[in-house]
Amino acid sequence: MKKSIRFWQFAGFVFTSVLGVLLHFLFDWTGGSVSVAPFSAVNESIWEHLKLLFFPMFVFAFIENQYIGKGYKNFWCIKLIGIVFGVLLTLILYYVINGAFGKTPDWVNIVIFFVSTLSGYLLETQLFGKNSIKCESPKTALGILWLIALTFVIFTFVPPRIPLFFDPTTGGYGF
Repeated sequence: MKKSIRFWQFAGFVFTSVLGVLLHFLFDWTGGSVSVAPFSAVNESIWEHLKLLFFPMFVFAFIENQYIGKGYKNFWCIKLIGIVFGVLLTLILYYVINGAFGKTPDWVNIVIFFVSTLSGYLLETQLFGKNSIKCESPKTALGILWLIALTFVIFTFVPPRIPLFFDPTTGGYGF
């Protein structure tokens, strides 16, 4: 496995961890700015917390692509797999732990974020190392990531009235 992949994936984990934590507070720090709402948490729903993993990983993928992406035909397919895995793992851990134990303390939710972020990058690292993913259409993979980003933006302002979008602290939904 190339050393540069490990370096970039570790850098991605650090970038995502730091930016994700900052994005948790950014909406409040800006006084509820509409301009930061699409990519930062606007409430305490699990949906809004998924943005804290998705957007930093997505942004870092563009940074990483500039340095090593051209060397991997499967780059965007692996990034799609890693990011979606991290998001889904967050949902699974959150609902399993909350289902088993009831409301969990904030530190457990923070651990879920870091475990999911690390797991997404570790999966990507393994996939880059094995080079076993056949990526027929990198543009489609990138398009799917953009579609997910658009979904986060739309559902920030027009969330469905289902538990995934429910803010337990205010009893509201979305922005």
